[in-house]
Amino acid sequence: MSCTFRSTTKRGQFHLPHKVRWNEPGAQYSLVEKEKLPRFPFSIDQEGDIYVNQPLDREEKDSYVFYVDAKDELGKPLALPLQIHVKVKDINDNPPTCPSTVTVFEVQENEKIGNKIGILTAHDMDEMNTINSILEYRIVDQTPKSPREGLFLVDRLSGAFQLAKQSLKKQDTPQYHLTVEVSDKDFKTLCHVQINVIDINDQIPIFEKSDYGNLTLAEDAVVGSTILTIQATDADEPFTGSSKILYHITQGDSEGRLGIDTDPQTNAGYVVIKKPLDFETAAIHHIVFQAENPEPLVDGVKYNASSFATFNLFVTDVNEAPQFSQQVFQAKVSEDVAIGTKVGNVTAKDPEGLDISYSLRGDTRGWLKIDPVTGEIFSIAPLDREAESLYRVQVVATEVGGSSLSSTAGFHLALSDVNDNAPRLVKEYTGLFFCHPLGEPRSLIFEATDDDQQSFRGPHFTFSLGSNSLQNDWEVSKINGTHARLSTKHTGFEKRVYNIPILINDGGRPPLEGTVSLPVTVCTCVEERCFQPAAHQSGMPTVGMAVGILLSTFLVIGIILAVVFIKMKKNKGRDNVENAQAPEVKPLRN
Repeated sequence: MSCTFRSTTKRGQFHLPHKVRWNEPGAQYSLVEKEKLPRFPFSIDQEGDIYVNQPLDREEKDSYVFYVDAKDELGKPLALPLQIHVKVKDINDNPPTCPSTVTVFEVQENEKIGNKIGILTAHDMDEMNTINSILEYRIVDQTPKSPREGLFLVDRLSGAFQLAKQSLKKQDTPQYHLTVEVSDKDFKTLCHVQINVIDINDQIPIFEKSDYGNLTLAEDAVVGSTILTIQATDADEPFTGSSKILYHITQGDSEGRLGIDTDPQTNAGYVVIKKPLDFETAAIHHIVFQAENPEPLVDGVKYNASSFATFNLFVTDVNEAPQFSQQVFQAKVSEDVAIGTKVGNVTAKDPEGLDISYSLRGDTRGWLKIDPVTGEIFSIAPLDREAESLYRVQVVATEVGGSSLSSTAGFHLALSDVNDNAPRLVKEYTGLFFCHPLGEPRSLIFEATDDDQQSFRGPHFTFSLGSNSLQNDWEVSKINGTHARLSTKHTGFEKRVYNIPILINDGGRPPLEGTVSLPVTVCTCVEERCFQPAAHQSGMPTVGMAVGILLSTFLVIGIILAVVFIKMKKNKGRDNVENAQAPEVKPLRN
């Protein structure tokens, strides 16, 4: 059920146009919220009439969904809950609001009549795209009114401002204040607009001096350091696009090693090292600076020699370490290349033109050597992709003579795979058994692998028995490229361990074969487990012998304890007799 309320509906004033009624008398009605709200503005009486008991505000919430429950006197539901959807209809109860206390626009002195200055966008909280939220704009006051009134126009519906009668001059009036009436169907609001007249860019920047002399720097001068301050001035209005100065280097720095940062307060230019200087590339820089404004100059005004200045930068040499042509050198070879094969080379140059000696660092496996003069790298031991598929070492370039400065680069050798690993079992298979007697032929599954690099399709092993003599008893069948099944061909097997040789072929180039052994025990089973009683071994006691030895040990220990006890009794009796005769002993005399 759906219904619509006006947002001005007050408490108890309105109820739903449709009553909720159960077919039989005695039904009890209640409302259940679909979502938990801070306040629920509806109620229902026992006649089934739904009422608004709190004021509605569409701008706060424009619709409500709840349910009506009908129960009997015992609280048993009479029917499924009935969903009610209430839509709050908008009324014009919100006046227009201004975007800010004062809206500021800027217009240049030379702005043409009819050009747009800016847009005033007011807001209305009422429902969008309805008559309640359609706004109209009208200028009701202009201050000052010189040189004349009505200098500006505003579009009635869009709020766009434009010049109406003539261009403006800042020296006449630098600022205008407009009062704009914004109205909807029922309300009116006054908004304030400030229009600033901006000075046109009819003055060029002028350097305070045209030549900033000479400066000498070492080529290792710190990047980011300031090496010179330059200054130009502009007579246009301060802190505007017409007077702000941007500095550029137009000659003498084709590689962009220098940059210029402008102080926004003083328009001073700070010449900064952006990239390392290089004596070997350019020892002398004849720099030309240009000062210009971000705003275009007005027609008829052009930059001239006053907006340019010169500067000479001399760069001195510093002994530098050799420089590699790249930071990481890469090469790729097959893992089975012959010892002594060239696998790559590196190149470095010394900025001062000194000779360079190459060496390796981090060759942990001892696979490589480098020619100290040419930088060519050779293998000196067998390579193994399975041990390391991408072998990384460092190359050191050291200048010969001078300060023996050095630098390093990486050498990455990728090894491509060759088929040099025979197939094997993926794990050690132990505990394989069949219960004796075999009621029917039995089988087990095993998996193979090898250590070579596999294609995207995976390995494709073939499997066969490793001995022709076993073909009457056993057979091997392939399941897929890695798994196979070992099966018995009959049931007449004795109880013992059978070591079955399996031949696995990888089908590679060249193909490699590996023979593995699967130990299978045929045994008596107890609770589905292989049971093998321990056989008597020579030199090992049986359980009966162990019991006899243990009883004999206890008997010997008992006899020893009895003898000790009897002796202790006899000694105690002798001591008692001696103590009884002691009073008859006479003392010795001198």
